Amino acid sequence: METPLLHQPGEGERGPQEGMEEWEGDCPPVKGWGGAWPVFAVETRKLWRIAAPIVFNSLTLYGINSVTQIFVGHIGSLELSAVAIGLSVIGNFVTGFMTGMASALGTLCGQAFGVGQVRMLGIYLQRSWIILTVSAVILSPIYVFATQILKLIGQEDDIADLAGRFTLLILPQIFSSAVNFPVQSFLQAQSKVMVMAGIAIVALLVHIAILWVFIFGLGWGLYGAAIAFDLTCCLNAAAQVVYVVGWCKDAWTGLSLAAFNDLWAFVRLSLSSALMMCMGSWYMMVLVVLVGYLSDAEIAVGSVSICMNINGWEAVFFIGMNMAISVRVSNELGSGHPRAAKYSVLVVVLQSLAISIVCVVVILASRNYFAVIFTNDTEIQQAVAKIAYLLAVTMVLNSVQQVITGVAVGGGWQALVAYINLGCYYIFGLPLGLVLGYVVHWGVEGIWAGMLCGIAAQTIMLLVAIWRTNWNSEAAQASARVRLWGGQGNGRVLKPEV
Repeated sequence: METPLLHQPGEGERGPQEGMEEWEGDCPPVKGWGGAWPVFAVETRKLWRIAAPIVFNSLTLYGINSVTQIFVGHIGSLELSAVAIGLSVIGNFVTGFMTGMASALGTLCGQAFGVGQVRMLGIYLQRSWIILTVSAVILSPIYVFATQILKLIGQEDDIADLAGRFTLLILPQIFSSAVNFPVQSFLQAQSKVMVMAGIAIVALLVHIAILWVFIFGLGWGLYGAAIAFDLTCCLNAAAQVVYVVGWCKDAWTGLSLAAFNDLWAFVRLSLSSALMMCMGSWYMMVLVVLVGYLSDAEIAVGSVSICMNINGWEAVFFIGMNMAISVRVSNELGSGHPRAAKYSVLVVVLQSLAISIVCVVVILASRNYFAVIFTNDTEIQQAVAKIAYLLAVTMVLNSVQQVITGVAVGGGWQALVAYINLGCYYIFGLPLGLVLGYVVHWGVEGIWAGMLCGIAAQTIMLLVAIWRTNWNSEAAQASARVRLWGGQGNGRVLKPEV
């Protein structure tokens, strides 16, 4: 008898994502195009029930960075370059590492939730808070000595001085991130994402209001922008913690000394996750640094920072999909459903490609106009229009790369991806960009084109890795991974359904 495509839950039934299970056990095998469409439709619904609020949350949080640059860009081009360096170089260097550390929590919480060990999620959250707070203390000197660091790597003195002052003022943001990033992973693993989206939009609206008051109303300029940035980030983190403590009683059972047990296993996974994530975020950060060595650095940095800001909007959209597919894969593997995990991956890759093509069309059609949002400087506007085609290619590659990274987080493959990123980005792409930019004298286009080759190589290798994945084996390992990396001694290995 043929397995029914849709499952109507009986009374009292509960799957790993309550109310979202639409299959009887694992997803049925696809037989021909007629069988593919129902699977595609069901997986699309499951994905976007999680992805839509996460994407909205990610976009609004990124909007805090972007709106800060927009406001400051209308003060002056020097201020725009300084804030771009402060947020995209120093800020991204640190928060990229913190985000990577927190993504380990996504693997463990997602798989533990799939297995049904909901009570462990609060313990994992506290462990992540401990690790990220210590990391924030260790990384704080980067903010304190930002001016000296920027000058050491060759930034012009006036940009480095102003960027250093701005970066020092946004130091509190790193500690709010140590609280905020783990909470996001904790809530996403349970598909409790609507409140996150609501908090994020309120934070963005508040940020716009206080930016206007501090910069133009009180005349505090760049310093007002930094203070507004700190306030918004801290208020956002506090609001999410209040929600966890007050409304997540199933997973949050209070502070526990158990959070200090077996921290080293958690640290190892966190470091692998951080290395994987940072190699990607730092790679594009290096682009901003390298163009600062070119002649007319203020124009070069300003134009690239605007393109990176636009790219950031698309990247953040796909980071939302990254997080959603991470939840889908980790929950399905934790539940012992390898086929459902595999089909989720196929659906998200196809949809990410389609969305990126739409983004490319919009960018190329508006290449002569969108820089006006960020600056009144006509030279920077012309420079942006000249390199817009590189931005378009970057957006296509990043769309696939982001969702594949989400698959890696859901499956716990962080170490493998870290090695691939190291080889493709820093051994291949970066040297090629240096040669094209400085030796061949292609300037900004050469540096960027070479680095794009690195992203293309990484994307191809990850696609091959996913194609060759044994999903039955991954499902069998998920429960053991929760026990080993989560520091829990009584886990069991599930036999996947086939």
